[in-house]
Amino acid sequence: MRLNGRGGMRYRILGPLSVTVDGHDVAITAGRDRVVLAMLLLHPGRVLGVGTLVDAVWGAEPPATARGQLQTCVSRLRRSLPADAIRSDPAGYCLTPGPGELDAAEFTRLVAEARARPDPALYRRALDLWRGDAAAGIDAHGVRLAAAVLDQQHVAVLQSWAELELAAGHERDLAGELSAAVDRFPLQEKLSGQLMRALSRSGRQGDALAEYRRIRSALRDELGLDPGRELQELHAALLTGAAAAPAEQPAPLPRIRCLPRTVGDFTGRVDVVRRLVAAIDEAGAAGPVVAVIDGMAGSGKTTLALHVAALLGDRHPDAHLFVDLHGHDAEQPLDPAAALLVLLGQLGVDAERIPPGLVDRVGLWRTELAGRRALVLFDNAASSAQLADLLPTGPGSLALVTGRRRLLGLDGVHPESLAVLNPDEGLTLLARIVGPRVWAEPEAGAEVVRRCGCLPLAIRLAGARLAHRPRWRVADLVRRLGESVLPELAAEDRSVASAFAVSYRQLPPAVSRVFRLLGLMPGTEFDALAVAALSGLSPDEALDAVDDLVDTHLLEEPEPGVYRLHDLLREYAAVLAAESTPEERHAALRGLFDFQVHAAVAANLPAYRGAVVRDIGGQPPLRPELVAAVIDPFARLGRERPALAAYVDAAATVPELAGYAWRLPRAAWRHLFNLGYLDEVQALHERALAVVERDGDQPAVATMLNYLASVHFRRGRMDEAIRLMERCVALRRKVGSREDVARALINLAVVQHETGRWAKSNELAFEVRRLSVARHGRDELNTLAHNFQRLGDYRQALRYHRLRLIGQLGLGDPVRVGDSLINIALIKHQLGAISPAVAQRQARVALAWTRRTNFPHWEANALHQLALFLAADGRLGDAIAEHQQAVAIADRLHNREQISRLCHGFGSTLLLAGNAPAARAMFERALAFAEQARLPWQTALAWAGLGECSITEDPDTARKLLTRARAALADLGAPERHDVDKLLAVIGGADHLQSGAVGETMVS
Repeated sequence: MRLNGRGGMRYRILGPLSVTVDGHDVAITAGRDRVVLAMLLLHPGRVLGVGTLVDAVWGAEPPATARGQLQTCVSRLRRSLPADAIRSDPAGYCLTPGPGELDAAEFTRLVAEARARPDPALYRRALDLWRGDAAAGIDAHGVRLAAAVLDQQHVAVLQSWAELELAAGHERDLAGELSAAVDRFPLQEKLSGQLMRALSRSGRQGDALAEYRRIRSALRDELGLDPGRELQELHAALLTGAAAAPAEQPAPLPRIRCLPRTVGDFTGRVDVVRRLVAAIDEAGAAGPVVAVIDGMAGSGKTTLALHVAALLGDRHPDAHLFVDLHGHDAEQPLDPAAALLVLLGQLGVDAERIPPGLVDRVGLWRTELAGRRALVLFDNAASSAQLADLLPTGPGSLALVTGRRRLLGLDGVHPESLAVLNPDEGLTLLARIVGPRVWAEPEAGAEVVRRCGCLPLAIRLAGARLAHRPRWRVADLVRRLGESVLPELAAEDRSVASAFAVSYRQLPPAVSRVFRLLGLMPGTEFDALAVAALSGLSPDEALDAVDDLVDTHLLEEPEPGVYRLHDLLREYAAVLAAESTPEERHAALRGLFDFQVHAAVAANLPAYRGAVVRDIGGQPPLRPELVAAVIDPFARLGRERPALAAYVDAAATVPELAGYAWRLPRAAWRHLFNLGYLDEVQALHERALAVVERDGDQPAVATMLNYLASVHFRRGRMDEAIRLMERCVALRRKVGSREDVARALINLAVVQHETGRWAKSNELAFEVRRLSVARHGRDELNTLAHNFQRLGDYRQALRYHRLRLIGQLGLGDPVRVGDSLINIALIKHQLGAISPAVAQRQARVALAWTRRTNFPHWEANALHQLALFLAADGRLGDAIAEHQQAVAIADRLHNREQISRLCHGFGSTLLLAGNAPAARAMFERALAFAEQARLPWQTALAWAGLGECSITEDPDTARKLLTRARAALADLGAPERHDVDKLLAVIGGADHLQSGAVGETMVS
């Protein structure tokens, strides 16, 4: 039956599993389906992992097809249940019953209300929901384990109800139900005691004594124990007749307080405490609650747990217990049997009553806790297995667990991974330890916290040094800490380094080696592939190692697949790495550097990769399988970008590996350059240039000069760009191939073009053609085309743009294809060969090509030209919108030449639209950037634009500006001078042009 809605949906697990809708049974007959459904109902609202469900269905040896069969089970259940009942999650499956739909949830709600009043009627309603053992008839281990918790809750509620009924004098009505309960739970001393009292008060003294004999025999046979003190005293009272009176009540259990002292300067953690308390409240009072706090060494886990215990202690008045499980001490973790010896001793159990075996101790531990509302703090847990038998199972109990490892094997717990403090919290903690001196020097205090990595233990140790030296200023402590802080963070037998050392020593050998090598890792963040390259492991092995380090909080995962070391852990790992042999360190770094270089090569478009490989020496990657495993090289290089400078510096310090110091900037250049990270391009190439000049590697020097010049070119520092390129050309002529010389010459020609030296630029481009080398990209064609375009020889320009387009289509370079298409459309429009509408269509095609690369510089150019075509077609509103997009992109990239050119075009469109003030502002901006970059053609165009804006309001100013523009354009040989002639004619300036005197004067 397929259910369309929730209707009268009822799930029952307090007894045999059943599902009904409006009173009609829904048949769930397949055994595996029942196991899966029972698991989901026993953990309502929680996502159960596929592994957990597979273990529940098949146990320790699932078939190879287990995951597929599990999906089939879930599919069958979905056909029988409401459409939205079972939710899929990347981690597994979840079933969240609605209000009143699940009997176990209703039981929990009623019990919580009953405890709050207390009200025997509410307890009775809760007990009436039970129809037998929880999930009866389903024998899967995982089901029985979870169902046992419910059964324990059942008996505890039954005891609470019985106690209220006995106090009210209803013992005659209790005997039968308590007898049945004792049959189900034959070792529950409190239940047997209640039955004995009910029988005695009903005049059945012999039956009461018989029940005592029965449980005494059962305890001796099953656990090797005698009944507890309370039951023995009740038995003695029965023998004397003193137990018959209804007013007789057992002596209250003593309140036990065994938690250690907490600190008085607890600081911050507001959100964490709120989450923990909310999770504990949400779990309710009916069942045992377990909260697990994990985090790196020194993060304040125990302090937080004690703080939460203090907040919630009144809710658990009977016992506050504590055991240090020594999971992260130099000694061995505490054995569960030994831990139970400690806990039972805290409960006041006599040593002679504590059995020697673990199983018997577990039984006694749970029996002693059964009637208590207890809080237990398990500190420094080593593993889930260590805790499995220790966690309380009765209602009203709270277990707080701390540990450095994530305890993934515990079900039904609230996990909380503890981060370090934020800077403000760290400064507040330091001030609470030290006093007013910190607030007198807040900047120095903040520096102490920063050098401590906001780690609470480190801050406490640093603060302790300062607190015991009243004459020290906070700045004195900063100086003592220096940049290597670990040796200073120690007090008596406590130190941050020793805390780290314990975690490190507990790692498996392969994982400890990875952690040690991470001390060599440049930068702060990295992925598992970088770890594989550093360690020589396969990607899967490296991922397993970093997962282990994350689980033990020796490594952080700030976002999926991205890892980093805490500052102090990085320093500790570096100390360990320094103890490795030089050969091991150099081999690890070589693998890492080589991978990073070739991963950066892969981030180049296919059309450019050959040139990059040629520049870096044609060396194939040492481990091609790692490069092939990079899913998105472009995105990965974007993530690695902040670390590139650290990689260059690290390579520069190892003479054998110094070549990577310049190969990495070269491989990453196009990505950084086209996305506008010019500061980083400059910094990387200046660092690398210093290295190759130091080592006398002249070909590498030429390469770095070439790409360093690109930054100055893009920023409009043309003189510096020409100086670097001329030096590059000289080196290429000396030590380079003909192709190397050609590439340097054409780049110099591009710079000369932007400075308005179009004839000089053409000379260089034609020299490149005379070298007759098969060059990638044929960039000299583009340079020749633009030179002829600026000189007004549009047919020659069109010829070279077409030749370039043919070559780029063969190479499959979308950037240059789009650029060629734009320029061809522009020239054909200038020649009158196509209409503005056709030009727009071609521009949109070019824009689509450009956007395939996600290079914003070229996208801005295409948008700009599209806007000019729209303006020529009279679609001024659409043109302005495209101009705005283009200028916004150029502003982000800080390219002076591009900003000047795009602002000039925008100003022209605004002037056509009749908005002279806005146009003037754009022309002024274009002029400012052109003058900063010393770009003569753009400067002249900006003067002309400003002159045109002033024709109506201020003809004299317009004449001066237009005359200056005309002279500059004439000096350049630019065809735009004829457009300026027309504007001057409008205001009567043509007579001056005929003599040429004014032009010559203005040029000077």
